[in-house]
Amino acid sequence: MKIPKTLKRFCPYCRKRTEHKVSDVSSGHKRSSLKRGSMERAKKRGKGRGKGNLGKWGSKPAVTKWKRKTKTTKKTNLLYTCQVCKKSHQQKKGKRTGKLQIEEKRS
Repeated sequence: MKIPKTLKRFCPYCRKRTEHKVSDVSSGHKRSSLKRGSMERAKKRGKGRGKGNLGKWGSKPAVTKWKRKTKTTKKTNLLYTCQVCKKSHQQKKGKRTGKLQIEEKRS
């Protein structure tokens, strides 16, 4: 999906239609794989090894069809920055797109 770099939109802070810069919102900070409570850390500590009932670490049944991932795309999360007051806001509803391209307007 191609989106222009700038759009004229309503700014809730200026309370009027102004030019907005469009950007994609980053997914943010990811937790480390060795944080407390992570499965990987527990595996490294040697949990689920030895004799007897392994409980949580024992043999697992096959993944049911209800737990399989069904959606192929994620909704777009766009950030609009007003060029007048420099404040940013996000759109209420995103569209499902495979790829997002923010590009210059051709004239």
